[in-house]
Amino acid sequence: MKSGLVLEGGAHRAIYTAGVLDVFNEQNVTFDGVIGVSAGAIHGCSFVSQQAGRSINYTLKYANDKRYMSWYSLLTTGNMVGEEFCYHELPEKLFPFNHQAFEASATKFYVTCTNLISGEAEYIYCNELRTKMPYLRASASMPFVSKISHINGIPYLDGGIADSIPVKAFLNMGYDKCVVIQTRAAGYEKHKNKLSWLAKIMYHKYPKFAKAIAERHIMYNRELNDMEQLQQQGKIVVIRPSKLVKIKHMEKNLNILNEVYQLGRQDAIKVLPQVKKFLGNV
Repeated sequence: MKSGLVLEGGAHRAIYTAGVLDVFNEQNVTFDGVIGVSAGAIHGCSFVSQQAGRSINYTLKYANDKRYMSWYSLLTTGNMVGEEFCYHELPEKLFPFNHQAFEASATKFYVTCTNLISGEAEYIYCNELRTKMPYLRASASMPFVSKISHINGIPYLDGGIADSIPVKAFLNMGYDKCVVIQTRAAGYEKHKNKLSWLAKIMYHKYPKFAKAIAERHIMYNRELNDMEQLQQQGKIVVIRPSKLVKIKHMEKNLNILNEVYQLGRQDAIKVLPQVKKFLGNV
């Protein structure tokens, strides 16, 4: 049997995920495969490269840097998340990503992107990120505030639009036991995007993608219901914030960012025995 780790996105909410992953790294909890969506994929690759602490350290240092994630970046570059800074300067110079460790890892890494033409999710296997970094960027490119990523002639954006929590996709790929890290507390229900009307205008060339945005709440809530059944069947273990997380998508308050990260660590430590038993690593 193969073990899988599924990581939901959520912009800065996913700093919770970084906390959980750091505990997993420190406790040598490993998986055969990891699949991430948006910010989940961003933090997931640092987990595979075993760089515990990397995500929270660069987040706290650059959260208020206009090059990182800001309206300034959106107005001056067309991307709210600065492409040059976040996908070049930061991983290449400021907080170097360990490509060698990533490529040597036995863990397979997948990035979830939404194909604008089909309006469906694609799960890209990344055995390295030296040339496949564009897929990571595409997965984390939120609609309305990001340029479309064209990779090999195919337009992509945020993977969470078509598949926010790809646990069923991973199970279908042969990962029999999955641990899922969510960034929303229990009881959350997604409502229809109020900007669905704008999606029809902005993405008029891609009507299936615009439809996916309009129907995302249906997809997301269905995935939550599916996960409840999978938990009852003993196929997955879900880790989610143990209390309501009040954090903005583009959070600038360092205390809140650290608080949510620490909550991830605390929740991971509490559930660690259950996770190890589930994976057979007792």
